Amino acid sequence: MGSFQPNAFGLYDMHGSAWQWCADWYGEKYYAASPADDPTGPDSGNGRVHRGGSWFTGPGDARSAGRSGATPDHRGNGTGFRVLLAPADK
Repeated sequence: MGSFQPNAFGLYDMHGSAWQWCADWYGEKYYAASPADDPTGPDSGNGRVHRGGSWFTGPGDARSAGRSGATPDHRGNGTGFRVLLAPADK
């Protein structure tokens, strides 16, 4: 399946290769006062969240809590998205 062991959610290889675009709007100070469980980001903004680090970031960003933001038209060789396939038995 994956190159490494799955994480606590049973997902493989989720950190590293590319920053992952998220639907959440990015707010630089939002997470300091956000709910601890499943923060959704501010109601609006100029940029979207990307998280998880990429092949050229350090270990501090290669984790799901590593967040950054960029405008939706941002392009770069370290930003992308993941295509997921749900198991057939689910």
